[in-house]
Amino acid sequence: MWYLSAKYLITAAVVVVISELAKRSDKLGRLLAALPLVTLLTLIWLYIENQSPDKIANHARFTLWYVLPTLPMFLAFPWLLERLGFWLALFASALISLVSFLLLAFVLKRFGLALF
Repeated sequence: MWYLSAKYLITAAVVVVISELAKRSDKLGRLLAALPLVTLLTLIWLYIENQSPDKIANHARFTLWYVLPTLPMFLAFPWLLERLGFWLALFASALISLVSFLLLAFVLKRFGLALF
């Protein structure tokens, strides 16, 4: 139980530290938020938990395919924020990511790669 608690605490601390640094420095916050820290932590946790190299590699490989559909969201959110306010812009951006993911999954399935 202590291991799981430590895992949650460390992972949550990374997110809190990034958000606190972003309040103080836009550039540093952007840089840290753009780094795949959650993915790196996940890979570390999988390794520590003795998961197979195939499972760890598949996680890293599929993360790429899940990141791509979020890119349109980052383009749309600033534009939507000015016009719709925070919550509607956030919702619309999440919807854009979902639609982008479904489109990408449809295209990749034609090439034999099933995302879900």
